[in-house]
Amino acid sequence: MEVRELVRPADLLAAAALYRSVFGYTQPEYGVSPRLLAALRENSGSVIGAFDPAGRVVGFCYGFTGVDGGELYHYSQAAVVAPEAQGCGVGRLLKQAQAEVARATGARTMRWTFDPYALRNAHFNFAVLGAAGIRFLPDYYGDDTDRVLVSWDLWHARKHGTPAPGVAAPATDRLAAPSRSDRAVLRARLAERFAAGARLTGVTRAADGADRVVYTFENDDTIENEA
Repeated sequence: MEVRELVRPADLLAAAALYRSVFGYTQPEYGVSPRLLAALRENSGSVIGAFDPAGRVVGFCYGFTGVDGGELYHYSQAAVVAPEAQGCGVGRLLKQAQAEVARATGARTMRWTFDPYALRNAHFNFAVLGAAGIRFLPDYYGDDTDRVLVSWDLWHARKHGTPAPGVAAPATDRLAAPSRSDRAVLRARLAERFAAGARLTGVTRAADGADRVVYTFENDDTIENEA
C-alpha cells in the first residue's frame, strides 16, 4: 500500500469519485471538487491518497488549517476507505500521513468530527489514535447528524485527567443506542457530560454484558497535574 499526496488531476478525480461512492452521495452538492482539492494542496491543506498495488486509489483524506482562540490546528474534513480495503490499516496510514502535513504547517493538534454512535469509528479515534472528544455538536449537518469534535495531539501521547462519570447505553455490534428512544436518552446524557467540561476518551463494551457500551469521560485538568 502506497500513501502519498495527490498531485495528478486523474488521482484527484479518482479521490472525488471514491468519496461519493463510499458515502453513497448522488447529489452534486455533496461531492468534493477536484479543483478545491488542488487549491488546498497548494495552500497548507492536506490531500492524501492510499493506492493499492494496482495503482488504484482505495483511500483518501483531506483537510485544512484552522484557528481557535489563537491555537493553530489542522482540521480533517473527511477520510474514506474503499470497502475492499477496510480493516487493513489504511485509515491509520492516512491519518499518520495527514499528521505529517499538519506538523509541517506548525499545527500542534488535528481535529475532526465523527458519529458518536458508530462504534468502529469511536474505537479508531480513541483506542487506536488516542484522540479525545472535546465538544458535542447536535445535528451538525442537519437532522439526525450528531457529531463529536475530537482533538488529537500531534506531538505527545494523550495525558489523562481525573475520571468523570461515564455514560452507558445499549448497543449492537456496530451501533450504540440503535432505537430512537435509546438514542434520545444517550444524546441528552452525552450533551450533559460535555456541557460539564468533561472530555470523551473512550467507548468500550460494558464488563457486565456485550450488549452495552460505556462512554468514558475525564475532566480536563491535565495541565494542573503536570509536574
